[in-house]
Amino acid sequence: MPAPPDRFRARTASAMNAAAAPYPVVVMDAAGYVAELNGAARTLLPGARVGAALPSPDWLAGAHRTPGAGAVRGAVGDRFFSASSSVLPGGDTVWWLVEETSYRSAVEELRAERERTRFLTEASSALLASLNLQRCMEVTARLAAEHLADAALVIAPTAAKKLPMVTCDQHGRLAHGTVTGAVQSVPGLPEALRGFPPVPSRWIDPAAATWMVPEGFGEVGSLAITPLPGHGVPAGALVLLRRAPQSEFSESEEAFAGLFAARAGAAMSAARLYAEQNAITDTLMRDLLPPTLRQVEGVEFAGGYRASVDTDRVGGDFYDVHPADEDCPESLAVLGDVAGKGLEAAVLTGKIRNTLQALLPLGHDHDQILRGLNSALRNAHSTRFVTLVLASARREERDVVLRLTSAGHPPPLVLRRDGTVQEADTGGTLIGVLPEITTRTAELRLAPGETCLLYTDGVTEARGGPLGDTMFGEDRLRRALLGCAKMPAQAVVERVRMLADEWIGDGGHDDMAVLAITAPQGPRPGAVDGAMPGRFTA
Repeated sequence: MPAPPDRFRARTASAMNAAAAPYPVVVMDAAGYVAELNGAARTLLPGARVGAALPSPDWLAGAHRTPGAGAVRGAVGDRFFSASSSVLPGGDTVWWLVEETSYRSAVEELRAERERTRFLTEASSALLASLNLQRCMEVTARLAAEHLADAALVIAPTAAKKLPMVTCDQHGRLAHGTVTGAVQSVPGLPEALRGFPPVPSRWIDPAAATWMVPEGFGEVGSLAITPLPGHGVPAGALVLLRRAPQSEFSESEEAFAGLFAARAGAAMSAARLYAEQNAITDTLMRDLLPPTLRQVEGVEFAGGYRASVDTDRVGGDFYDVHPADEDCPESLAVLGDVAGKGLEAAVLTGKIRNTLQALLPLGHDHDQILRGLNSALRNAHSTRFVTLVLASARREERDVVLRLTSAGHPPPLVLRRDGTVQEADTGGTLIGVLPEITTRTAELRLAPGETCLLYTDGVTEARGGPLGDTMFGEDRLRRALLGCAKMPAQAVVERVRMLADEWIGDGGHDDMAVLAITAPQGPRPGAVDGAMPGRFTA
């Protein structure tokens, strides 16, 4: 660059006006030397001298050396400016500097807020995608390690001494474990697990949390502990770890961590509540679900059930098999249909099954059992009634002897070895309506390979077919049984269920239950004796 001239040209009137402007103004000559500075520019650029090249900022000096650069922006210290140029008639260039620090800060804050909002929205979607508590803990730890810190821990409170813990490191690797008394050694962690407000991170000594550090993490520079608020009870605590020598968590970072923790805690609390309710439901449902049937005392039993709503597990149809005991030498099978469907019918079903369990000592007399059940239902002031079939079975030689009693229920069908289907001669009054009931018991014998099928009217009254409104009917059920001669009980049940399901298609239907009682033809190869569970072949 040529040496500055001894004397600078006189400032034009335009330059003088610029020098008097309230904004920082720098006048540069064509050679790149400072021709003039106004007072604001001298304050902003204390190193600038008239007659010398502009030493800083570099972004402004570089823009002057690039003709046609237009408006440029850059930092001066901790402030931010934009500079626009105007060329004077004499060839000098006037640079007007306008401070944009506040505007830039507002833009950055807006961008950061949008990023935080986007993250919280995505986090809420990820957290609510599962009602599994462990999965929610994993998602919380992973999101926190990815967006809020270098590593994160999630600890959930339980009634047990060992608290479940999930750790996620800076590489997204998850680790599961438990923690006991060590939580008491970290300030703020016991309080967070009880739902108290968080302790400022500057109060927590990172050295107290050595047991929290993931393998290969390095030295902990700072940590923050945030409670995970739940629905009425604390959902746990979130621990954020930052690697040294990074600075402590700022107040805004801790506040944002609290916003994330509120969403994570709500998801974990919902998952825990779901798990508790599911456990309670499973416990209460256990006695309502149809039992798994097998061979009992040399007689094959098999059952199939389909609720009226495919998403339901229980309904108004039921079946049970009670093995013989010292009070009754016969196994007692029961298949019934409670009026109505859904959960209310299932609740009454459970009561009926419990009542029948209590009446088992009377199993040798079907009439006494049905009268006792009728009395119990009428005394319960229930508006529902039930139809059912009792079947007492015992093995004699290779045959099975049955006693069948129907109480307002469709009579069972008997499939003989020659493929013929007969209807058992039994009938009676439905249960739970009249003070007195009448019944008629049928006795029959099943030769090896013959089957007695008990079913509810949900099978025969199921509507479907080509037009979707035709009942399956008893004749179609009889034809379905014709192809089941000499089949095991389970095969008979599966065939009836398959044909009924095909007939219904996607249409609606009532509860359906079938129970097959078969005289085995012989034990399968390798069986120890004919009393073991299993499939029997000819």
